[in-house]
Amino acid sequence: MDTTLEIVLPVLNEERGLALAVDTLSAYLTENLDEFDWRIVIADNGSTDSTPTICHELSQENNRVEFIRLSERGRGRALKQAWTASDASIVGYMDVDLSTRLDSLPALVNAVHNEGYDIAIGSRLSRGSQVVGRPIKRELISRAYSLLVRAMFWTGFVDPQCGFKVLNLRTARSIVGVVMDPGWFFDSEMLIVAEKNGYRIKEVPIHWTDDPDSRVDVLRTAYRDIKGLLRLRTGGLYKASRKLSGGQ
Repeated sequence: MDTTLEIVLPVLNEERGLALAVDTLSAYLTENLDEFDWRIVIADNGSTDSTPTICHELSQENNRVEFIRLSERGRGRALKQAWTASDASIVGYMDVDLSTRLDSLPALVNAVHNEGYDIAIGSRLSRGSQVVGRPIKRELISRAYSLLVRAMFWTGFVDPQCGFKVLNLRTARSIVGVVMDPGWFFDSEMLIVAEKNGYRIKEVPIHWTDDPDSRVDVLRTAYRDIKGLLRLRTGGLYKASRKLSGGQ
């Protein structure tokens, strides 16, 4: 059985914490997932600080670290390029701030590699998860968004936007090809399309610590997410499903 694993770190102006994050992840993979032929791909999408230089240096120092650069911004755009170019049997991504504790990663990899799931996702909202230091406004918005997704699409997962996901390569190549959003809504769209087309998704409780330096504009992101949900609800999901089934 193929045991190649590729973890993508999408980055945008992360010069301060990037090297530490890569070193931390590399050490964890070496110690805990050594049965896999793993690699880390840093996907820089439009950084204007010294992030690209640091990415290049890290890839030169460690032959298990690769670097791709996109001129346009968007987490979804970065993941789509990295995953469609990958030949690893298992692909995934995590936020570069490592808000999710890495000891949750083996459970996601095992779900895809051994349990037959197509996608495994970390969840801050599932029973058994632990969330530390999250402002009440962000918590309420996250829970409201979760309820909205489930009300509109009757989905089984509860935390579509957590930046901690693992997929098998077949799923990544098929689903990613029909996801339209290049930004933060990419995750939600991917999961909704996947579940509605019979792909198996496992949600794993995680330990998550809020990053006080997060630059995500929660209200703007929520607005764009709602626009994405409406697009899917008014024909986008049907079109994506048609493409997956070979229709035009």
